[in-house]
Amino acid sequence: MADNIFVGRRKTSVARVILRNGTGKITINDKEFEKAFPQLLYREDILSPFKFTNTLGSYDVFVNVTGGGPTGQAHSIRLGIARALVELNPEHRPVLKQNGLLTRDPRMVERKKYGRPKARKRFQFSKR
Repeated sequence: MADNIFVGRRKTSVARVILRNGTGKITINDKEFEKAFPQLLYREDILSPFKFTNTLGSYDVFVNVTGGGPTGQAHSIRLGIARALVELNPEHRPVLKQNGLLTRDPRMVERKKYGRPKARKRFQFSKR
């Protein structure tokens, strides 16, 4: 059986998620879930699609995530899991959509402009 890979993105991070029937084991970049994301805030964020659909502990999750920081990675994993759950059971779509878990956050870092220290910041103005 070929596994479907679902992609989640946020800022500059990209997560490839595979869901299989199982006991709820989550592996991120070949690490245990708790080791990959030690902070409770990020773990709860990643598990939120399962909580909203009452499927916590019924799927094994395998994730490969690259780029960005912990927040972007956690949100990209969350989006990938939500998309996978909708593919497995379309009845989950309204619940996930209502809670904003199927929306790809489009916000990206604005590029630095020439003649300025950062994207919008300007050098100190001197009248004389």
